[in-house]
Parts: sequence; C-alpha cells; structure tokens
Amino acid sequence: MARLIVATHPEVVVDPAIPVTDWRLSDAGRARAEALARSDLLRSVGAIWSSTERKARETAAILAAPRGLAVQTDARLGENDRSATGYLPPSRFEAAADAFFAKPERSFRGWETAQAAQERIVTAVRAIVAGHAALDLAIVTHGAVGTLLWCHLRDARIDRAFDQPGQGHLWCADLEGLFPDTGWRPFP
Repeated sequence: MARLIVATHPEVVVDPAIPVTDWRLSDAGRARAEALARSDLLRSVGAIWSSTERKARETAAILAAPRGLAVQTDARLGENDRSATGYLPPSRFEAAADAFFAKPERSFRGWETAQAAQERIVTAVRAIVAGHAALDLAIVTHGAVGTLLWCHLRDARIDRAFDQPGQGHLWCADLEGLFPDTGWRPFP
C-alpha cells in the first residue's frame, strides 16, 4: 500500500537579520537530510512536494536528488504565518508556540491562527494526494503545520502535546485513507 510521508526540515542557520522563511539548512541539518535521502524509508517515493520556504525546499531537493525527482512546491504547505512578530528569541518563541496551540481559534499577536493554518495545510495535502497517481508521496513541511495536519487526520484536538520534539522529524500515513500510523519520529 502506498504511503504518505510527512517530513519537516532539519536544523537551520538561525539569522534574526533575515526573514524566517529565508533561513537555510545548517551543516548538521543538511547531513541529516542526506541520511534520510539514503534510507530505505524513501525507496518507493514517486513524488516530493515542499513548502516554498527555503529550508523546506533545500530539504526536499536533497531527498529528491538520489531518485532523480523534480520537487514540486505549494505555498500552502508553509509554516503558520508568524510574520507579524518576526524573529523571536527561543524562550519567547516557545511561549508564543504554546499560546498558538492552546487557543487555536485566536491569533497570537497577529499570527495566523492554528485553525486557519490547519485548514490551509489539510486543503493543500488533500489536493496533492488527489493528483498523485502511484507510489509513495513525500511532503516536506514544518513542525507546527505538520502537527496540525496530523491532528486533523487522527481526529485529535489541536494540542502541542502532539508537536514534533525537534526539527527533522517525520510521520507516515496510508495514502488511501490518510490515517497516520505513527506519531513524529526522528529521521533515520
């Protein structure tokens, strides 16, 4: 049975001077993506989609290269829009992420709401899956929206308890029913 593999970008170079959407993979993140690209987990992937954010595109390109696949992008796979606050230092970001998940119907200081981000990524993934013909499908996205997608597909409430424990994680689902058979797990 064909599978959906939802992966998040691994570690990035944090640069408060540039928009978060333009951050690139760090050397460690690149090495982890290369290890995933060599793994058996992706042996049957026939298509790779990515968010338009640089770190996700770089990850997807690394995963696609050994398979000779072109990466397709969809902006709707992007992370929740946090441009209203821009970069937040780690402790402030964690508190903001807690608020984002705790009150999914409310915006944290102008951020896209969790409910809106969930609707966006669910719509995007369903459209991508509907146009996918065969083999496994890999989607490279981001932690918050990947969690929101997982929550929707598992019919679970939006809750940060289901969030990835760090960058560079993935979960899988059967492609037909889109029911996740795992929670987040680190790249192999």
